[in-house]
Amino acid sequence: MTSIEDQVLLAAAQSGDRQALERLWERHRRWIAAVLLLHKPRDADVEDLLQEVAATLVFKVDTLRDLDTFPGWLRSVALNAARMAARSSRRRSAAVDRFVSGEALDRVAERSKADHPDRRGGATKEAADRLRARLASLPAGYAEPLLLRLVHDLSYAHISHVLDLPETTIENRIVRGRRMLREHAAADLGINDPDELLQ
Repeated sequence: MTSIEDQVLLAAAQSGDRQALERLWERHRRWIAAVLLLHKPRDADVEDLLQEVAATLVFKVDTLRDLDTFPGWLRSVALNAARMAARSSRRRSAAVDRFVSGEALDRVAERSKADHPDRRGGATKEAADRLRARLASLPAGYAEPLLLRLVHDLSYAHISHVLDLPETTIENRIVRGRRMLREHAAADLGINDPDELLQ
């Protein structure tokens, strides 16, 4: 369900309040960037795609009738922008790397670096690259909720609303996705029991 604040901002934006529209965009911009990172082609720039999503919001916000559908509608706009970029990219190249820019995952590496200041920057970047590759290898439907939760700290309820899936499904996918990531990491380290990584 769309938050009360979002509903107020949406109603004001639909009445022509530009500041309300800007505040609404700022509230949702970060998680939309995460969705774009997961679905964009290699050569597409996240900032350019965010501009496209923002432009669609500006020009079409007044067509939205059911305010409760806003997060899902905004995600659909982002997915369409990423798909259009992918089609354009395929005309130039067949290679598509969903995580090439890795801005969000690099933030995870920076947090890790802050927690472990003795680690060198190169090792941290290498860890972010490995995490990006592991996320890309997860079965369809697991990477996006996991990224929204781990990197952007969205609640299960918010992710559920954005992805239009039951909250229990989101919880299960995040738990299983984390487990799969631990299994990949354990395999890399030659550990038989992934739970040893938590000890």
